[in-house]
Amino acid sequence: MSAGLAALLDDVAVLARAAAASLDDVGLAAAKAGSKAAGVVIDDAAVTPQYVRGLAAERELPIVKRIALGSLRNKFLIILPVILLLSQFLPVLLTPLLMIGGAYLCYEGAEKVWAKIAHHDAHEEKQAQPDEKTLIAGAIRTDLILSAEIMVISLNEVADQPFLNRLIILTIVAVAMTILVYGAVGLIVKMDDVGLRLAEGSNKGLAGFGRGLVKAMPKVLTALTVIGTAAMLWVGGHILLVGTKELGWHGLYDVVHHLEVAAHDGTGALGGVVGWLVNTVLSAIIGLIVGALIVVFMMFTFHRKSHAKTTEHAAEPTAEAAPEADTPAATTPVAPAEPKAETPAVTEPKTEDPKPHH
Repeated sequence: MSAGLAALLDDVAVLARAAAASLDDVGLAAAKAGSKAAGVVIDDAAVTPQYVRGLAAERELPIVKRIALGSLRNKFLIILPVILLLSQFLPVLLTPLLMIGGAYLCYEGAEKVWAKIAHHDAHEEKQAQPDEKTLIAGAIRTDLILSAEIMVISLNEVADQPFLNRLIILTIVAVAMTILVYGAVGLIVKMDDVGLRLAEGSNKGLAGFGRGLVKAMPKVLTALTVIGTAAMLWVGGHILLVGTKELGWHGLYDVVHHLEVAAHDGTGALGGVVGWLVNTVLSAIIGLIVGALIVVFMMFTFHRKSHAKTTEHAAEPTAEAAPEADTPAATTPVAPAEPKAETPAVTEPKTEDPKPHH
């Protein structure tokens, strides 16, 4: 009896050690996968604060919370099931789908640049009174693309793992990245409130620091808006750049890679940073070009059609009002004509009356 129990406990201990080792492997794989996507996480954290600019202070955190919940829905209801199924059965479709998302990011970034250049006043006016539903929907759409890239990059790092391990690893990455991104966003958008609290305190040093925070945060948020737009172009362009290589067209990727390596080798100790900057700038330029082409296409197709429909609807009441205006004008001469026709009928008896009387 005791020997059997000891053997059972030994088996349990072996299983526990195996499970612990497996969890360690999963944890290490999740950390490795997440680190590969760190660049996109930074971009996501830079993009999101622009969606709460212009909102009342008490609405900032609730909006960030709703965007974070939308991000989790994106990851668990759309991205995770799709990429796991595709990686299992149709891995060849992952790259084209990701490139479509990259093109959408390029379009969003280029559209913001065009709006800033061509419609500066209207854009600022729109920012002054933002519509929360529209802002949240736009933020969640952008998050869908950025989250998809995070998850696909993470998936590429664990593609050799069994299906269950992939599911666990990607789940950990999804939750951790969402907390990291939107926790950072929440801190960024509330820093001015923190500064205000510090400025109202009795400690002179902290009060001065708080006043500095309050003054600096509008500039920081403006800078983050610019960084967020640039990040859309960079991430979208980089997705397209890497996608063309994975689809078999190496020309553009090889040119960018050659310039990156040349910058890396020619700048000594700063080679890593300079090489990364070269790749980033060139990816952003590619993203801006592709995004601008899509903006022009949209302007001359969908936007023009919607403008034509608006013009037609505006013209319809005018066309209908014309007959209504003509109708009274046509009947106006008829009304006075009827009394004139009746006048002889009234005067005839008066001419006959004098004859019998006379």
